[in-house]
Amino acid sequence: MLYQLYEAQRSLMEPFADFAQAASKMFSNTATPFGQNPMAQRVSAAYDLLYRLGKDYEKPTFGITKVEVDGVNVTIDERVEIDKPFCELRRFKRFTDDAHTLTKLKGQPAVLIVAPLSGHYATLLRDTVRTMLKDHKVYITDWKNARLVPLTDGEFHLDDYVNYVQEFTRHLQGIYGNCHVISVCQPTVPVLAAVSLMASRGEMTPLSMTMMGGPIDARKSPTAVNNLAMNKSYEWFENNVIYRVPTTFPGAGRRVYPGFLQHAGFVAMNPDHHAKSHYDYFKHLLQGDDVSAEVHRKFYDEYNAVLDMDADYYLETISTVFQDFKLVNGTWHVKSVDGKSELVRPQDIKTSALLTIEGELDDISGSGQTAAAHGLCTGIPASQQEHLEAKGAGHYGIFSGRRWRDVVYPKVRAFILAHNVLPAAPAPKAVASTVVAKTTVKTAAKAPAKTPVKALAKPVAKASRAPAAAKRSSKALAKA
Repeated sequence: MLYQLYEAQRSLMEPFADFAQAASKMFSNTATPFGQNPMAQRVSAAYDLLYRLGKDYEKPTFGITKVEVDGVNVTIDERVEIDKPFCELRRFKRFTDDAHTLTKLKGQPAVLIVAPLSGHYATLLRDTVRTMLKDHKVYITDWKNARLVPLTDGEFHLDDYVNYVQEFTRHLQGIYGNCHVISVCQPTVPVLAAVSLMASRGEMTPLSMTMMGGPIDARKSPTAVNNLAMNKSYEWFENNVIYRVPTTFPGAGRRVYPGFLQHAGFVAMNPDHHAKSHYDYFKHLLQGDDVSAEVHRKFYDEYNAVLDMDADYYLETISTVFQDFKLVNGTWHVKSVDGKSELVRPQDIKTSALLTIEGELDDISGSGQTAAAHGLCTGIPASQQEHLEAKGAGHYGIFSGRRWRDVVYPKVRAFILAHNVLPAAPAPKAVASTVVAKTTVKTAAKAPAKTPVKALAKPVAKASRAPAAAKRSSKALAKA
Protein backbone atom coordinates (compact mmCIF):
# COMPACT_ATOMS: atom_id res chain seq x y z
CA MET A 1 0.00 0.00 0.00
CA LEU A 2 2.91 2.34 0.75
CA TYR A 3 4.14 2.11 -2.84
CA GLN A 4 0.71 3.12 -4.16
CA LEU A 5 0.56 6.06 -1.75
CA TYR A 6 4.00 7.22 -2.84
CA GLU A 7 3.03 7.05 -6.52
CA ALA A 8 -0.16 9.02 -5.80
CA GLN A 9 1.85 11.68 -3.99
CA ARG A 10 4.39 11.81 -6.83
CA SER A 11 1.65 12.23 -9.42
CA LEU A 12 0.10 14.98 -7.31
CA MET A 13 3.41 16.84 -6.99
CA GLU A 14 4.33 16.62 -10.66
CA PRO A 15 2.25 19.59 -11.88
CA PHE A 16 3.52 21.74 -8.99
CA ALA A 17 7.10 20.84 -9.89
CA ASP A 18 6.44 21.74 -13.52
CA PHE A 19 4.91 25.06 -12.42
CA ALA A 20 7.95 25.79 -10.22
CA GLN A 21 10.27 25.14 -13.16
CA ALA A 22 8.28 27.46 -15.42
CA ALA A 23 8.10 30.17 -12.72
CA SER A 24 11.85 29.96 -12.16
CA LYS A 25 12.51 30.55 -15.85
CA MET A 26 9.98 33.36 -16.00
CA PHE A 27 11.51 35.28 -13.07
CA SER A 28 15.06 34.72 -14.36
CA ASN A 29 14.20 36.22 -17.78
CA THR A 30 14.92 39.95 -17.62
CA ALA A 31 12.92 40.49 -20.82
CA THR A 32 9.67 39.82 -18.93
CA PRO A 33 7.96 42.13 -16.40
CA PHE A 34 8.47 39.47 -13.73
CA GLY A 35 12.21 39.51 -14.38
CA GLN A 36 12.33 43.28 -13.74
CA ASN A 37 11.19 42.84 -10.15
CA PRO A 38 13.94 43.67 -7.58
CA MET A 39 13.32 40.30 -5.91
CA ALA A 40 13.24 38.39 -9.20
CA GLN A 41 16.56 36.59 -8.77
CA ARG A 42 15.71 35.41 -5.26
CA VAL A 43 12.23 34.27 -6.31
CA SER A 44 13.68 32.47 -9.35
CA ALA A 45 16.24 30.68 -7.17
CA ALA A 46 13.55 29.64 -4.70
CA TYR A 47 11.35 28.21 -7.46
CA ASP A 48 14.33 26.42 -8.99
CA LEU A 49 15.13 24.74 -5.67
CA LEU A 50 11.46 23.82 -5.20
CA TYR A 51 11.44 22.25 -8.66
CA ARG A 52 14.49 20.12 -7.95
CA LEU A 53 13.08 18.96 -4.61
CA GLY A 54 9.78 17.95 -6.16
CA LYS A 55 10.71 16.57 -9.58
CA ASP A 56 10.93 12.89 -10.49
CA TYR A 57 14.47 11.74 -11.31
CA GLU A 58 14.72 9.26 -14.16
CA LYS A 59 17.62 6.99 -15.07
CA PRO A 60 20.55 9.13 -16.30
CA THR A 61 22.58 8.29 -19.39
CA PHE A 62 26.32 7.67 -19.40
CA GLY A 63 26.69 10.43 -22.00
CA ILE A 64 30.27 9.48 -22.86
CA THR A 65 30.69 10.36 -26.53
CA LYS A 66 34.46 10.79 -26.71
CA VAL A 67 37.66 10.51 -24.70
CA GLU A 68 41.14 11.83 -25.34
CA VAL A 69 43.93 9.31 -25.85
CA ASP A 70 47.43 10.81 -26.22
CA GLY A 71 45.96 14.06 -27.51
CA VAL A 72 43.69 12.32 -30.04
CA ASN A 73 39.90 12.47 -29.69
CA VAL A 74 38.49 8.94 -29.73
CA THR A 75 34.79 8.50 -30.48
CA ILE A 76 32.75 6.27 -28.15
CA ASP A 77 29.85 4.15 -29.34
CA GLU A 78 27.80 2.80 -26.44
CA ARG A 79 26.05 -0.46 -27.27
CA VAL A 80 24.33 -3.40 -25.54
CA GLU A 81 26.27 -6.64 -26.02
CA ILE A 82 24.05 -8.95 -23.95
CA ASP A 83 20.49 -8.24 -22.85
CA LYS A 84 19.35 -10.31 -19.85
CA PRO A 85 16.01 -9.93 -18.04
CA PHE A 86 17.58 -8.01 -15.15
CA CYS A 87 20.79 -6.64 -16.65
CA GLU A 88 22.41 -5.36 -19.82
CA LEU A 89 26.08 -5.84 -20.57
CA ARG A 90 27.14 -2.53 -22.11
CA ARG A 91 30.22 -2.02 -24.22
CA PHE A 92 31.89 1.31 -24.90
CA LYS A 93 33.37 0.73 -28.35
CA ARG A 94 36.17 3.13 -29.32
CA PHE A 95 36.73 4.47 -32.85
CA THR A 96 39.46 6.65 -34.38
CA ASP A 97 40.93 7.41 -37.80
CA ASP A 98 44.42 7.85 -36.40
CA ALA A 99 46.39 4.70 -37.35
CA HIS A 100 48.87 4.91 -34.47
CA THR A 101 46.13 5.43 -31.88
CA LEU A 102 44.03 2.62 -33.38
CA THR A 103 46.94 0.19 -33.08
CA LYS A 104 47.39 1.22 -29.46
CA LEU A 105 43.69 0.79 -28.65
CA LYS A 106 43.60 -2.73 -30.12
CA GLY A 107 46.41 -3.89 -27.86
CA GLN A 108 44.89 -2.63 -24.61
CA PRO A 109 43.38 -4.92 -21.94
CA ALA A 110 39.67 -5.78 -21.79
CA VAL A 111 37.98 -4.92 -18.50
CA LEU A 112 34.58 -5.93 -17.12
CA ILE A 113 33.33 -3.40 -14.56
CA VAL A 114 30.66 -4.93 -12.33
CA ALA A 115 28.52 -2.07 -11.08
CA PRO A 116 26.65 -2.29 -7.78
CA LEU A 117 23.00 -3.28 -7.61
CA SER A 118 22.27 -1.43 -4.39
CA GLY A 119 19.92 1.41 -5.19
CA HIS A 120 21.65 3.57 -7.77
CA TYR A 121 22.09 2.97 -11.49
CA ALA A 122 25.36 1.92 -13.10
CA THR A 123 25.77 5.50 -14.32
CA LEU A 124 27.06 6.24 -10.81
CA LEU A 125 30.33 4.84 -12.21
CA ARG A 126 30.40 7.26 -15.16
CA ASP A 127 33.68 8.79 -14.03
CA THR A 128 35.14 5.31 -13.56
CA VAL A 129 34.20 4.32 -17.10
CA ARG A 130 35.38 7.57 -18.68
CA THR A 131 38.78 7.31 -17.03
CA MET A 132 39.23 3.60 -17.80
CA LEU A 133 38.43 4.13 -21.49
CA LYS A 134 41.74 5.90 -22.06
CA ASP A 135 43.70 2.69 -21.49
CA HIS A 136 41.23 -0.21 -21.67
CA LYS A 137 38.41 -1.85 -23.59
CA VAL A 138 35.53 -1.29 -21.17
CA TYR A 139 32.33 -3.24 -20.50
CA ILE A 140 29.93 -2.62 -17.61
CA THR A 141 26.93 -4.34 -16.04
CA ASP A 142 23.90 -2.05 -16.31
CA TRP A 143 21.31 -3.40 -13.88
CA LYS A 144 17.64 -2.86 -14.69
CA ASN A 145 14.95 -1.33 -12.50
CA ALA A 146 13.02 -4.33 -11.17
CA ARG A 147 9.69 -2.50 -11.44
CA LEU A 148 10.15 -2.50 -15.21
CA VAL A 149 10.75 -6.26 -15.44
CA PRO A 150 7.51 -8.23 -16.04
CA LEU A 151 6.70 -11.15 -13.75
CA THR A 152 6.86 -13.41 -16.80
CA ASP A 153 10.65 -12.90 -16.85
CA GLY A 154 10.91 -14.83 -13.60
CA GLU A 155 12.57 -14.18 -10.26
CA PHE A 156 16.00 -12.77 -9.56
CA HIS A 157 18.14 -14.19 -6.78
CA LEU A 158 21.67 -13.57 -5.51
CA ASP A 159 22.61 -16.82 -7.27
CA ASP A 160 21.40 -15.31 -10.56
CA TYR A 161 23.67 -12.31 -9.98
CA VAL A 162 26.64 -14.67 -9.59
CA ASN A 163 25.65 -16.58 -12.73
CA TYR A 164 25.30 -13.33 -14.71
CA VAL A 165 28.85 -12.33 -13.76
CA GLN A 166 30.18 -15.70 -14.90
CA GLU A 167 28.34 -15.44 -18.23
CA PHE A 168 29.63 -11.93 -18.90
CA THR A 169 33.18 -12.97 -17.99
CA ARG A 170 33.05 -15.91 -20.39
CA HIS A 171 31.72 -13.59 -23.08
CA LEU A 172 34.79 -11.35 -22.82
CA GLN A 173 37.09 -14.35 -22.61
CA GLY A 174 35.60 -15.68 -25.83
CA ILE A 175 36.39 -12.40 -27.61
CA TYR A 176 39.77 -11.44 -26.16
CA GLY A 177 41.18 -14.69 -24.74
CA ASN A 178 40.74 -13.38 -21.20
CA CYS A 179 39.87 -10.21 -19.29
CA HIS A 180 40.17 -8.31 -16.03
CA VAL A 181 37.28 -7.77 -13.61
CA ILE A 182 36.67 -4.71 -11.43
CA SER A 183 33.93 -4.77 -8.81
CA VAL A 184 32.81 -1.67 -6.90
CA CYS A 185 31.15 -1.91 -3.48
CA GLN A 186 28.33 -4.48 -3.24
CA PRO A 187 29.40 -6.73 -6.18
CA THR A 188 32.78 -7.57 -4.61
CA VAL A 189 31.04 -10.47 -2.83
CA PRO A 190 29.19 -12.05 -5.80
CA VAL A 191 32.20 -11.42 -8.08
CA LEU A 192 34.50 -13.28 -5.71
CA ALA A 193 31.94 -16.08 -5.60
CA ALA A 194 31.68 -16.19 -9.40
CA VAL A 195 35.44 -16.42 -9.91
CA SER A 196 35.74 -18.99 -7.11
CA LEU A 197 33.17 -21.25 -8.76
CA MET A 198 34.90 -20.93 -12.13
CA ALA A 199 38.20 -21.90 -10.50
CA SER A 200 36.64 -24.86 -8.68
CA ARG A 201 35.31 -26.21 -12.00
CA GLY A 202 38.69 -25.85 -13.64
CA GLU A 203 37.55 -23.02 -15.92
CA MET A 204 39.75 -20.14 -17.02
CA THR A 205 39.50 -17.33 -14.48
CA PRO A 206 40.04 -13.59 -15.10
CA LEU A 207 43.61 -12.33 -15.29
CA SER A 208 43.00 -10.05 -12.34
CA MET A 209 40.33 -9.03 -9.85
CA THR A 210 40.18 -5.48 -8.52
CA MET A 211 37.81 -5.12 -5.57
CA MET A 212 36.92 -1.64 -4.35
CA GLY A 213 35.14 -0.71 -1.12
CA GLY A 214 33.09 -3.89 -0.72
CA PRO A 215 31.77 -5.87 2.29
CA ILE A 216 33.77 -9.08 1.85
CA ASP A 217 33.76 -9.41 5.64
CA ALA A 218 31.15 -7.03 7.06
CA ARG A 219 32.15 -7.94 10.62
CA LYS A 220 35.27 -5.80 10.38
CA SER A 221 34.87 -2.13 11.38
CA PRO A 222 31.08 -2.20 10.95
CA THR A 223 29.49 1.03 9.71
CA ALA A 224 25.98 2.38 10.25
CA VAL A 225 24.88 0.54 7.08
CA ASN A 226 26.36 -2.73 8.36
CA ASN A 227 24.82 -2.30 11.80
CA LEU A 228 21.34 -1.82 10.38
CA ALA A 229 21.66 -4.98 8.29
CA MET A 230 23.10 -6.98 11.18
CA ASN A 231 20.87 -5.79 14.01
CA LYS A 232 17.52 -6.22 12.27
CA SER A 233 16.17 -9.68 11.57
CA TYR A 234 15.48 -11.13 8.15
CA GLU A 235 11.78 -11.02 8.95
CA TRP A 236 11.99 -7.31 9.86
CA PHE A 237 13.32 -6.45 6.42
CA GLU A 238 10.77 -8.63 4.70
CA ASN A 239 7.86 -7.08 6.62
CA ASN A 240 8.98 -3.44 6.56
CA VAL A 241 10.77 -2.65 3.30
CA ILE A 242 9.32 -5.09 0.75
CA TYR A 243 6.32 -3.98 -1.34
CA ARG A 244 4.65 -4.98 -4.57
CA VAL A 245 5.02 -2.86 -7.71
CA PRO A 246 1.82 -0.93 -8.60
CA THR A 247 -0.17 -1.80 -11.69
CA THR A 248 1.07 1.29 -13.55
CA PHE A 249 4.46 -0.34 -14.24
CA PRO A 250 5.45 -3.33 -16.44
CA GLY A 251 6.63 -5.23 -13.36
CA ALA A 252 3.23 -4.97 -11.65
CA GLY A 253 2.92 -7.41 -8.76
CA ARG A 254 6.66 -8.05 -8.38
CA ARG A 255 7.98 -7.92 -4.82
CA VAL A 256 10.69 -5.26 -4.57
CA TYR A 257 12.67 -3.06 -2.23
CA PRO A 258 11.45 0.29 -3.64
CA GLY A 259 13.95 2.88 -4.75
CA PHE A 260 12.20 5.69 -2.89
CA LEU A 261 12.74 3.88 0.43
CA GLN A 262 16.39 3.35 -0.41
CA HIS A 263 16.75 7.04 -1.25
CA ALA A 264 15.17 7.99 2.07
CA GLY A 265 17.75 5.80 3.79
CA PHE A 266 20.62 7.42 1.87
CA VAL A 267 19.50 10.91 2.86
CA ALA A 268 18.84 9.89 6.47
CA MET A 269 22.50 8.89 6.85
CA ASN A 270 23.66 12.51 6.38
CA PRO A 271 20.60 14.81 6.55
CA ASP A 272 22.60 17.88 7.66
CA HIS A 273 25.01 17.49 4.76
CA HIS A 274 22.19 17.33 2.20
CA ALA A 275 20.33 20.29 3.76
CA LYS A 276 23.50 22.38 3.62
CA SER A 277 24.18 21.28 0.04
CA HIS A 278 20.75 22.48 -1.10
CA TYR A 279 21.08 25.76 0.77
CA ASP A 280 24.47 26.28 -0.86
CA TYR A 281 22.84 25.63 -4.23
CA PHE A 282 20.29 28.34 -3.47
CA LYS A 283 23.12 30.77 -2.64
CA HIS A 284 25.01 29.85 -5.81
CA LEU A 285 21.93 30.78 -7.83
CA LEU A 286 21.69 34.13 -6.04
CA GLN A 287 25.36 34.82 -6.66
CA GLY A 288 25.16 33.85 -10.29
CA ASP A 289 27.71 31.07 -9.74
CA ASP A 290 26.55 28.88 -12.62
CA VAL A 291 29.54 26.52 -12.41
CA SER A 292 28.92 25.51 -8.78
CA ALA A 293 25.17 25.29 -9.42
CA GLU A 294 25.74 22.94 -12.35
CA VAL A 295 28.02 20.72 -10.24
CA HIS A 296 25.19 20.42 -7.70
CA ARG A 297 22.66 19.56 -10.43
CA LYS A 298 24.85 16.84 -11.93
CA PHE A 299 25.52 15.23 -8.56
CA TYR A 300 21.90 15.14 -7.45
CA ASP A 301 20.60 14.11 -10.87
CA GLU A 302 22.64 10.96 -10.27
CA TYR A 303 22.15 10.64 -6.52
CA ASN A 304 18.37 11.05 -6.63
CA ALA A 305 17.89 8.55 -9.47
CA VAL A 306 17.23 5.20 -7.80
CA LEU A 307 15.92 1.82 -8.90
CA ASP A 308 13.85 -0.92 -7.29
CA MET A 309 15.62 -4.15 -6.35
CA ASP A 310 13.98 -7.56 -6.59
CA ALA A 311 12.98 -8.68 -3.10
CA ASP A 312 14.54 -12.15 -3.34
CA TYR A 313 17.90 -10.72 -4.35
CA TYR A 314 17.86 -8.04 -1.66
CA LEU A 315 16.80 -10.31 1.20
CA GLU A 316 19.31 -12.99 0.22
CA THR A 317 22.07 -10.38 0.13
CA ILE A 318 21.14 -9.23 3.64
CA SER A 319 21.16 -12.81 4.90
CA THR A 320 24.26 -14.05 3.06
CA VAL A 321 26.55 -11.04 3.40
CA PHE A 322 25.51 -9.19 6.56
CA GLN A 323 23.91 -11.76 8.85
CA ASP A 324 25.26 -15.26 8.19
CA PHE A 325 28.60 -14.14 6.67
CA LYS A 326 28.51 -17.21 4.46
CA LEU A 327 31.43 -16.21 2.25
CA VAL A 328 33.97 -15.85 5.07
CA ASN A 329 32.51 -18.81 6.98
CA GLY A 330 32.81 -21.10 3.96
CA THR A 331 29.13 -22.07 4.02
CA TRP A 332 27.85 -20.35 0.87
CA HIS A 333 26.30 -22.62 -1.75
CA VAL A 334 25.31 -21.14 -5.11
CA LYS A 335 22.86 -22.75 -7.52
CA SER A 336 24.24 -22.81 -11.06
CA VAL A 337 22.16 -22.26 -14.19
CA ASP A 338 21.64 -26.03 -14.47
CA GLY A 339 20.34 -26.23 -10.89
CA LYS A 340 23.45 -27.73 -9.30
CA SER A 341 24.39 -26.46 -5.84
CA GLU A 342 28.10 -25.57 -5.58
CA LEU A 343 30.16 -24.51 -2.57
CA VAL A 344 32.01 -21.21 -2.92
CA ARG A 345 35.72 -21.84 -2.31
CA PRO A 346 37.88 -18.70 -2.80
CA GLN A 347 40.96 -20.76 -1.92
CA ASP A 348 40.59 -22.53 -5.29
CA ILE A 349 41.52 -19.34 -7.17
CA LYS A 350 45.15 -19.66 -8.22
CA THR A 351 45.72 -17.78 -11.48
CA SER A 352 43.88 -14.48 -10.91
CA ALA A 353 45.83 -11.61 -9.38
CA LEU A 354 44.05 -9.72 -6.60
CA LEU A 355 44.00 -5.98 -5.84
CA THR A 356 41.83 -4.61 -3.03
CA ILE A 357 41.16 -0.91 -2.52
CA GLU A 358 39.66 0.87 0.48
CA GLY A 359 38.99 4.52 1.28
CA GLU A 360 40.45 5.84 4.51
CA LEU A 361 37.20 7.68 5.30
CA ASP A 362 34.75 5.16 3.85
CA ASP A 363 31.53 5.22 5.90
CA ILE A 364 29.79 2.53 3.83
CA SER A 365 32.33 -0.32 3.84
CA GLY A 366 34.56 -0.08 6.89
CA SER A 367 38.32 -0.52 7.11
CA GLY A 368 39.45 -4.08 6.53
CA GLN A 369 36.21 -5.32 4.98
CA THR A 370 37.54 -5.42 1.41
CA ALA A 371 41.09 -6.42 2.40
CA ALA A 372 39.60 -9.55 3.96
CA ALA A 373 39.57 -11.05 0.46
CA HIS A 374 43.31 -11.69 0.76
CA GLY A 375 42.74 -13.99 3.73
CA LEU A 376 40.21 -16.00 1.72
CA CYS A 377 42.19 -16.28 -1.53
CA THR A 378 45.01 -18.37 -0.08
CA GLY A 379 45.66 -20.08 -3.43
CA ILE A 380 46.86 -16.83 -5.03
CA PRO A 381 50.63 -16.30 -4.56
CA ALA A 382 51.50 -13.40 -2.27
CA SER A 383 53.39 -11.79 -5.15
CA GLN A 384 50.09 -11.56 -7.04
CA GLN A 385 48.20 -9.77 -4.25
CA GLU A 386 48.21 -6.05 -3.45
CA HIS A 387 46.20 -3.65 -1.30
CA LEU A 388 45.72 0.12 -1.47
CA GLU A 389 44.21 2.45 1.12
CA ALA A 390 43.33 5.77 -0.49
CA LYS A 391 44.19 8.46 2.05
CA GLY A 392 41.47 11.04 2.57
CA ALA A 393 39.02 9.21 0.30
CA GLY A 394 35.46 8.38 1.28
CA HIS A 395 33.34 5.68 -0.29
CA TYR A 396 32.58 7.54 -3.53
CA GLY A 397 36.10 8.95 -3.69
CA ILE A 398 37.68 5.60 -4.53
CA PHE A 399 35.84 5.36 -7.85
CA SER A 400 34.89 8.94 -8.72
CA GLY A 401 36.41 12.39 -8.52
CA ARG A 402 39.93 13.71 -8.06
CA ARG A 403 41.24 11.01 -5.71
CA TRP A 404 40.01 8.30 -8.05
CA ARG A 405 41.75 9.89 -11.02
CA ASP A 406 44.96 10.94 -9.26
CA VAL A 407 45.49 8.22 -6.65
CA VAL A 408 43.42 5.12 -7.27
CA TYR A 409 43.33 4.85 -11.06
CA PRO A 410 47.12 4.95 -11.61
CA LYS A 411 47.40 1.98 -9.24
CA VAL A 412 44.58 0.09 -10.97
CA ARG A 413 46.04 0.76 -14.42
CA ALA A 414 49.52 -0.39 -13.42
CA PHE A 415 48.16 -3.52 -11.71
CA ILE A 416 46.09 -4.55 -14.73
CA LEU A 417 49.00 -3.95 -17.11
CA ALA A 418 51.39 -5.95 -14.91
CA HIS A 419 49.07 -8.96 -15.03
CA ASN A 420 47.85 -8.69 -18.60
CA VAL A 421 49.13 -12.10 -19.69
CA LEU A 422 46.95 -13.76 -22.32
CA PRO A 423 46.91 -17.38 -23.59
CA ALA A 424 49.31 -18.03 -26.45
CA ALA A 425 47.94 -17.33 -29.93
CA PRO A 426 47.50 -20.44 -32.13
CA ALA A 427 50.48 -21.09 -34.41
CA PRO A 428 49.91 -20.36 -38.13
CA LYS A 429 49.49 -23.38 -40.38
CA ALA A 430 52.50 -24.20 -42.58
CA VAL A 431 51.90 -24.74 -46.28
CA ALA A 432 55.24 -26.20 -47.42
CA SER A 433 54.40 -29.84 -46.72
CA THR A 434 52.41 -32.16 -44.51
CA VAL A 435 55.51 -33.00 -42.49
CA VAL A 436 56.14 -29.33 -41.71
CA ALA A 437 52.54 -28.86 -40.68
CA LYS A 438 52.74 -31.72 -38.19
CA THR A 439 55.97 -30.32 -36.76
CA THR A 440 54.36 -26.90 -36.30
CA VAL A 441 51.42 -28.36 -34.37
CA LYS A 442 53.69 -30.42 -32.20
CA THR A 443 55.88 -27.42 -31.42
CA ALA A 444 52.84 -25.28 -30.58
CA ALA A 445 51.65 -27.92 -28.14
CA LYS A 446 54.88 -27.55 -26.21
CA ALA A 447 54.60 -23.77 -26.07
CA PRO A 448 53.99 -22.23 -22.65
CA ALA A 449 50.34 -21.82 -21.68
CA LYS A 450 50.65 -18.08 -21.26
CA THR A 451 52.52 -15.47 -23.28
CA PRO A 452 52.95 -11.79 -22.42
CA VAL A 453 50.84 -9.47 -24.52
CA LYS A 454 53.95 -7.69 -25.77
CA ALA A 455 55.09 -10.92 -27.43
CA LEU A 456 52.03 -10.89 -29.64
CA ALA A 457 53.42 -7.91 -31.51
CA LYS A 458 56.44 -9.85 -32.85
CA PRO A 459 54.68 -11.94 -35.55
CA VAL A 460 52.93 -8.79 -36.83
CA ALA A 461 56.27 -7.10 -37.39
CA LYS A 462 57.11 -9.75 -40.03
CA ALA A 463 54.04 -9.04 -42.10
CA SER A 464 56.08 -8.21 -45.20
CA ARG A 465 57.54 -11.75 -45.23
CA ALA A 466 54.23 -13.53 -44.69
CA PRO A 467 51.27 -11.68 -46.22
CA ALA A 468 48.79 -14.42 -45.41
CA ALA A 469 49.81 -14.57 -41.77
CA ALA A 470 49.64 -10.79 -41.54
CA LYS A 471 46.12 -10.83 -42.91
CA ARG A 472 45.06 -13.35 -40.29
CA SER A 473 46.72 -11.26 -37.56
CA SER A 474 44.86 -8.15 -38.73
CA LYS A 475 41.55 -9.97 -38.55
CA ALA A 476 42.31 -11.16 -35.04
CA LEU A 477 43.20 -7.66 -33.89
CA ALA A 478 40.10 -6.19 -35.45
CA LYS A 479 38.00 -8.26 -33.09
CA ALA A 480 39.73 -6.76 -30.04
